[in-house]
Amino acid sequence: MPTGSARSADDLPGLPPAVSVGRARRPKYDQLKETLLAAIESASPGTPLPAERDLCERFAVSRTTVRQALQELESDGHILRHQGRGTFVARRKTSLALQMTSFNEDMRQRGMHPSSQLLSARQVPAATQIGSFLGLSATAKVLRIERLRLADDEPMAVAVTYLPARRVKGLAGLLHAEASVYALLSQTYGIVPTDAEETFESVAASAEHAELLKTEIGAPLTLLTRRSWDGDGIPVEYARSHYRGDRYRFITRLHRPQD
Repeated sequence: MPTGSARSADDLPGLPPAVSVGRARRPKYDQLKETLLAAIESASPGTPLPAERDLCERFAVSRTTVRQALQELESDGHILRHQGRGTFVARRKTSLALQMTSFNEDMRQRGMHPSSQLLSARQVPAATQIGSFLGLSATAKVLRIERLRLADDEPMAVAVTYLPARRVKGLAGLLHAEASVYALLSQTYGIVPTDAEETFESVAASAEHAELLKTEIGAPLTLLTRRSWDGDGIPVEYARSHYRGDRYRFITRLHRPQD
């Protein structure tokens, strides 16, 4: 095991020259992961990690052990690996509490500046699925709004929202970079979503989403689907948002029902 090798200029700050790996009951890769994570948590996003070969030599472990540790760190969103470029510290994940708030409200609560890039806003037939969600016929018109959601000018999600067109006439013309659809619904149309149902699933980034979110094709995304209703139980929206899996984590509090 190396004990005092010189560090390269692009070494990860806080990473010890060597540690004892493999003497405890825990798997070697888990010990290495813990050591790397301690250094990663104090490093800036974009900081490069040593090459796999350097980690093998430094900690006297196999390439398989190093790759398993890095794979778990990548799956947990702590690092990003780019073919031919290396491995880098990832941006910290933004935590979103599951509640009836808009993207803009969520970001401001976390001290970030929200904005949107309007990709399209047009009326389309509801079709069977969207119509059933919104209580409309398949031929009824819905306003389809597609936006790239950003926080501090970094792409976070691609959101597609469907609204009953007859209830939101002129809304498309009110959309701008910092506009909140929820705020416009409330202030301009007197529509306030009060209840919602959300589902989550993991999906792989398509070529279109990868380009918009500045990630790789096949990268993990979290698809959030929301249906919301106003205080009278009338459907307000149906929305599908693809969030970057390495930028977001969702938090909810659960309460055990009384027996």
